[in-house]
Amino acid sequence: MYPNLYYAFKDLFGVEWQGLSLINSFGFFVALAFIVAAIVLTQELKRKSKEGLLTYEETEIMVGEPASIQELILNFGFGFLFGYKFIGALLHGSDDGQNPQDYLFSLQGNWLAGIGLGLFFAGARWREKKQQQLPSPEKRKLRIWPHDRVGDIVIMAAVFGFAGAKLFDILESPGDFALAMQALRNGEQDVASVLFSGLTFYGGLICAALAIWWYARKHHIGIWHLNDAAAPALMIAYAVGRIGCQVSGDGDWGIVNTQPNPFSFLPDWLWSYQYPNNVLGKGVPIPGCVGTYCNQLPQPVYPTPLYEVLMGLALFALLWSLRKKLKVPGTLFAVYLFVNGLERFLIEKIRVNATYDLFGFHPTQAELISFSLMAIGVVLFFVLRKRAAKNY
Repeated sequence: MYPNLYYAFKDLFGVEWQGLSLINSFGFFVALAFIVAAIVLTQELKRKSKEGLLTYEETEIMVGEPASIQELILNFGFGFLFGYKFIGALLHGSDDGQNPQDYLFSLQGNWLAGIGLGLFFAGARWREKKQQQLPSPEKRKLRIWPHDRVGDIVIMAAVFGFAGAKLFDILESPGDFALAMQALRNGEQDVASVLFSGLTFYGGLICAALAIWWYARKHHIGIWHLNDAAAPALMIAYAVGRIGCQVSGDGDWGIVNTQPNPFSFLPDWLWSYQYPNNVLGKGVPIPGCVGTYCNQLPQPVYPTPLYEVLMGLALFALLWSLRKKLKVPGTLFAVYLFVNGLERFLIEKIRVNATYDLFGFHPTQAELISFSLMAIGVVLFFVLRKRAAKNY
């Protein structure tokens, strides 16, 4: 396992760049998932715009103005923060590549790198606006297409997705959250570990979807076409994000699996795995290991994140192949809801999760949500098709 990129580069390339300890492996793949999703979403929105399924929104902007004080301060602040913390970390870093949160939430940094990069960012913004400056600033109408708004959509998905993922995790395991807060007050845990551990995918999906639907209505973007464009993007993002779960060992593993590997062509780690050096420090000490991340599970478990990566990639290929064949707006999104729910419902059978007690049944939160998504997907698919048939 690679809790952060410091360990990955040390193991794979034999280099010890202390600054890489600031980049959590799970966070790295989550960021990569957003980038991949943005690329796929942009491509699909462009295709739909070319086919006349989506249209632009006109807005007035003022052009030819010099850079404002607010713009210069904002750019300087961003450059300063990046230089002070991240460039400072690359130049100095921690002593052993461990506990990067102690550095991130401290006042340590490189003042020279911060001020220098801040001035560079502010100067670049001033120069850019200077080149565009007109003798007399004027208002111009600008056509903004849906694919031009992907950046805003991704930011909203990140912010509301994180908030929803944390909220649903608290609702799923309130006791664990209470213990984490107690440990934080006692100084046994840091803020970052409490905030960024135990995130629930479906909570993020639901809250991000609500925020994006509001944004789409505000800017007159066809909601069903946007949903269809987002379906393959969401699926590939899920698969890439799960790579981070597997690489870091963030606790999304399966139940104990001590059965012998029945498939000779599969490596044992693909059948059962102990997640050595996992980022949570779960399990028992690894003999001879020295440092923070020196635990492994006492018994091997199903590597469910890896299974979800493979299923996510396969389902992305399915949705990508259907995107031009399903002509009724919203039906591709309905298929996404069904296959996403089916995948998660099946994986929950061999995955560790908290359960509820409902009328004698003991489902997990993910099972309840995934079953609901499957039902909504089926109903939505046939309702949209029936409505479209009536309109023809």
